[in-house]
Amino acid sequence: MSIAGDGLTARARLGLTLIAGGAVANIYYNQPLLGLLVAEFGDRAALWVPTACLVGYGLGILGLVPLGDSLPRRSLIMGQLLGLGLALLLAGASPNLPLLALSSLVIGILASAAQQAVPFAAELAPDASRGRIVGQVMTGLLTGILLARTVSGLVGAQFGWRAVFFAAAGVALAMAGIAAATLPRTPRTKPLRYRALMLSILYLARTQPVLRTASLSQALLFAGFNAFWATLALLVEAPPFDLTAAGAGLFGVIGVAGAFVAPLSGRFTDRRGARPVVLGGSLMVFAAFTVLWFAAGGSLAAVVIGVLLIDIGLNGALIANQTRAYALVPGARGRINTVLFTVMFVFGALGAYAGSQAYLLVGWPGVCTVGLVLAGLASLVALRDRHPARA
Repeated sequence: MSIAGDGLTARARLGLTLIAGGAVANIYYNQPLLGLLVAEFGDRAALWVPTACLVGYGLGILGLVPLGDSLPRRSLIMGQLLGLGLALLLAGASPNLPLLALSSLVIGILASAAQQAVPFAAELAPDASRGRIVGQVMTGLLTGILLARTVSGLVGAQFGWRAVFFAAAGVALAMAGIAAATLPRTPRTKPLRYRALMLSILYLARTQPVLRTASLSQALLFAGFNAFWATLALLVEAPPFDLTAAGAGLFGVIGVAGAFVAPLSGRFTDRRGARPVVLGGSLMVFAAFTVLWFAAGGSLAAVVIGVLLIDIGLNGALIANQTRAYALVPGARGRINTVLFTVMFVFGALGAYAGSQAYLLVGWPGVCTVGLVLAGLASLVALRDRHPARA
C-alpha cells in the first residue's frame, strides 16, 4: 500500500475524499425536493427545511470541527457519520414539518464531518505535498456539492422525497464503515477543555495575520460567488432565455470543472506558494463577471463561460488559502478551518443579499457590478499581501 505521508495511505486519501463529498451532499439533498415537501407540509417547508440544514452546518463548523484538535478525528468522523445516518432516517420518517425541520438541523450539524476530513488530510500529509492532497480531498467535497442536487432530483422524481433521505441514510452508514476501514488511528493529543478550545479560535484569528488574509480574500470571492448563484435563476428563467428551473439547475454541472482544478491548484501552491494562485483566482473571478455582463443581452455563451471562470477561480484560490492556513499551527487545523469557513459563510450570506438587492434595483448589470467590486477587492488583498512568498 503506497504511503503519501506519515499515516496517509492511498486508501486513507480515497476514504477522506469520499467522506468529504458524501457528507457535505446531505445539506443540499433537500433543495430539489422543496416542491414535494411544500405539497405535503405547506409553504413553510420551503423556508424551514433548507434554512435549518444550512444553519446546522454552520453550527457544526463552529461547534464540532474544533474538537478535531483535541480528540481523535477518526473517532469524531465515525461518530458524526453514524449520527448522520440516524438523523436522515428520522427525516425520512417525519410525519410533520416541525420534526422534519429539527431533523434537518441535526443533519446539517453532523454533515460537518466533511469539514473534519479536510484538516485531517492536511494533518497527515507531508509539508511538500500538502496542497496537492488537500486539493484531492476538496475535489470530493466540491463534487459532492455539485452532484447532490442532481441525484436528489432524479431519485425524488421517481420514488418520492422520503426515498432520498432513506437512501442518504444508507450512504452515511456506509461511509462510517469506510472511515473505520480506511482512516488511520492518530496519537491522542492533550485534550483541551471545550471553553478553552473555543476561546483559542479567537486567539488564532487575532495572532495569525496569514489566516486573516486568507480568510478575507476567500470570503470576498465567496461573497461574489453567492451574489451570482443567488440571482442566476432569475436571469435565465426570464426572457430572452426562458429556461425552466431544471434548465437553470444544469449550470451547476458546468461547475464540476472547478472541482477538478483543485488538485492542480494544490500542486502549484506546493511549488510556488499560495499568493500567485490566490491572485490568479481573484483575477479569474473578476474576468468572469466582466464576461457575465454580456449575459444581460441574451448571450448564453457568456453565462457558460462565466460559470466556468467563476468556479475555477474560486476553487483554485480556496485550495491555496486552505493550504497556507493549515501550515500555520499544526495542532490547530480544525480551529483554523473554523475561522476560515465561518468568515466565508458570513460574507457569503452578505454577498447573496447584496446580489439579490442589486438585481431587484438595477437588474443583471447590478449583480455584475457587485461581483466586480468584490473580486476587485479580493485581488487588491492578494496584491497587498506582504507575507512570505511561500505562505
